[in-house]
Amino acid sequence: MSKRVKILIGMALGALWAVVVIWPRPVWEDTGLVLALAVAGFCIGLPLVAMIGRLAQRRFFDDAIIDGQALSGAAEIDARVLSNTVEQGVLAVCIWPLAGLVLGSGTVLSLGGGFVLARLAFWIGYHVSPPLRAFGFAATFYPTVMAALLVLGAGVQLAL
Repeated sequence: MSKRVKILIGMALGALWAVVVIWPRPVWEDTGLVLALAVAGFCIGLPLVAMIGRLAQRRFFDDAIIDGQALSGAAEIDARVLSNTVEQGVLAVCIWPLAGLVLGSGTVLSLGGGFVLARLAFWIGYHVSPPLRAFGFAATFYPTVMAALLVLGAGVQLAL
């Protein structure tokens, strides 16, 4: 199977994941929005803590990079994953608050939980085989994009 086919499959599974994450969660709808946003933000922070800690550990135990030299191999992959996770986290912080107001606090809680799992899938997939990171990327990115589109759609409906 070619790399592009593997990536396409990962993207398709990520799109399916987005639908599952965004699907209404009435059980969690009673959660206040402030608490939901706090929990979701915490969920963004958890993989960041793990990735930053892992990179620090790699530097400490590797004489080739202990003094801040350029990263290579597994440490470089971890740095790329960290960088992408920061990007995805910033996007989430920009989109999720209004999504919570429009779509409900349960959606924000689902987005947060999905973020943690998708980032782990991205990290593991990148180390196993770079094309496998497609699912983790898509499973993080697509739910946020879907939430943004639903918010925009709700705004258009209000305007009409």
